[in-house]
This record gives sequence, structure tokens and C-alpha cells, in this order.
Amino acid sequence: MKYVLITGSSGLVGSEAVNFFIKKKFKVIAIDNNMRKYFFGENADTNWQKKIQIKKFKSKIIHKKIDIRNHKKISDVFLKYKKKIKCIIHAAAQPSHDWAYKEPILDFDINAKATLNLLECTKKFCPQATFIFVSTNKVYGDTPNKLKIKEKKSRFEIVDKEYKKGINENLSIDKSTHSLFGVSKCSADLLAQEYGKNLKLNTGIFRAGCITGPKHSGAELHGFLNYLVKCNISKVKYNIFGYKGKQVRDNIHSYDLINAFWHFHLKPKKGEVYNIGGSLNNSCSILEAIKLIERMTNQRMIYSFKQKNRVGDHICYISDISKMKKHYPEWKIKYSLKEIIRQIIKEIRN
Repeated sequence: MKYVLITGSSGLVGSEAVNFFIKKKFKVIAIDNNMRKYFFGENADTNWQKKIQIKKFKSKIIHKKIDIRNHKKISDVFLKYKKKIKCIIHAAAQPSHDWAYKEPILDFDINAKATLNLLECTKKFCPQATFIFVSTNKVYGDTPNKLKIKEKKSRFEIVDKEYKKGINENLSIDKSTHSLFGVSKCSADLLAQEYGKNLKLNTGIFRAGCITGPKHSGAELHGFLNYLVKCNISKVKYNIFGYKGKQVRDNIHSYDLINAFWHFHLKPKKGEVYNIGGSLNNSCSILEAIKLIERMTNQRMIYSFKQKNRVGDHICYISDISKMKKHYPEWKIKYSLKEIIRQIIKEIRN
């Protein structure tokens, strides 16, 4: 029996990975202690996803309520399964740069120290396994804001020639304001690279834009598109922080992200970094997303503008996925922005 170990298994990325890898005939070791509820409150509780997994997959999934900061407990899991573990998908994280300022030590322990725990266990117990780290575009700090940017009617647009397809992996992570969250994730990102390039583990680092989909437990501080739809349907006011609502993100369905992980797993490249997102075709500003959602739900959005933007927030971030497509030409984006929103609307209404 081959196993995949997934951290954050009840979250958006983790739950999608559970579904995907079980279909690929893996047995899942699912690690999740529902910290998202602690970060963002009752609306972000992910236990509903865990209950679905238990009912649907039964003996195909082994749930473990473990804090990934606990090296002893994590080591015990790796010790039990050892080389039967063929893949590790590390999706657990404190995911909000706003929240990180509340408890910076906890943020760093979860995002950086726990990643080191997992990398060390992989090196010791299953060094042949692929280790996929879910990183973030926040490792670039606010450097994307220093590129040539043009303001248009409903969005900002990068006009710098080098980045006309979006932000590529050559952009520097130095000399920028990252936010504390960006720093903790950047530390983990560099650790994963080091364990690949220097210690020869099969690590892949995926710097994601906005990951989204119907399985997301969206909250104000994290889960932009899902939370936006939730506010529209529930008639709750949505707060836009800075940049006139013209800040741009590219959105990738969690399935398309996990499918990218799968292609990497089949042919890993040690310590490689990939910018991953919906790219230009799946990009939108907040204002554009509001208009699209209003058309699709036939319901007006209630929103307000806050003058101050979030620390380290991007004015315009679109992922250049050229490197991923070059290394893995079989991988393609399946879900359009409109289809993603349609799925989210359907899930929330149900």
C-alpha cells in the first residue's frame, strides 16, 4: 500500500488533495487540528470537511488530530509508515498576513518551524518521497508594487515588459516589505529549497496566488473570492482595503493546483520553485469580481472602501506559469474564473 501524507487535510488545498490522491489509489494520512477555526472564528471551521471525508472514504483515510509543531508526534507518524509514504503535501499554515500580527510567534512556529519538522522527518524516514510545499506569492513582499503599473477603469495592470505574462520566479524576494506572514512563509520556502538543492530531497515549492474553489471556508482575512460570494449571497457588507478596489489577483481552482502537484510527483525536480496561479485568463480586480458575482447571482453587493491597504498587499499580482508549463507540458488549467465562481455560488446556496 502506498501512502500520501497531507497536512491541513480539511482545508481547501488539503481536502482537494485527499480526493485527488484517493482516486489515484493512494491511502491518505490526514493531519489537521482545525486551527483555521482558531484563526478566523466559527465561520472558518473545517470540521465539516473532515466529517464528509470520514463518511465518503472510510478506511481509505486515516485522520490524525496532530499539531504539526509537535516534533515528537509528527515523528511517530513518519516512524510508523516510513518508506510507505510516497508523497507529502504540506498545506497546513497560518494563511493571513493580517492575523500574523496578532500572534507573530505562533505564526512563525506554524509556518516555518513546523515545515522544518516535516522536512527533517522526510529526510530521516522516507527520503525517496516527494515533498510538496504550498508556498505563497507573499514571499515576494511588496516588490511587485515597484514594477511599472498603470491604472485603468476597473483594475491596475503591470506594464513592465519583463512581466507582461505576470510575475515570474526571477523576481527578487529581497529589499521589500513582506508582512510577518510573508516572512514566515518565505523562511519555510527557503528551507524546502535547501532540503532539495543541498540535501537532495524531492522538494517542490509552489508559490501560489489566490487558491479558491467551493471547498473553501472563506473568511474576511483569508479566502477572498469565496468570502466575496458568501457576503453577496448573505447580504453582508464586504470591506475593500485600499487601492480603490482595483487590486488584481489571479485565481486558481484547488483541483488545478493539486493536478500540478501530481505532475511534479510523477517527475520531481529537486528544490524547484514554481509560481502557480490562474494566470492572466483567471485574473480579476475586486471591482470586476463584484460585477461578475452580481450578474451571476442577480443580487447587488453591499461593500465599502477603507482607505488604508493591508501591509505588504499587492496592487497587481498575476502568476506567470510559463516555467510550470515548460517543465510539465501535460498540465493545463481546467477551470475558468466564471466556472469557479459558479461552483462557489452553488456550494454556498446548498
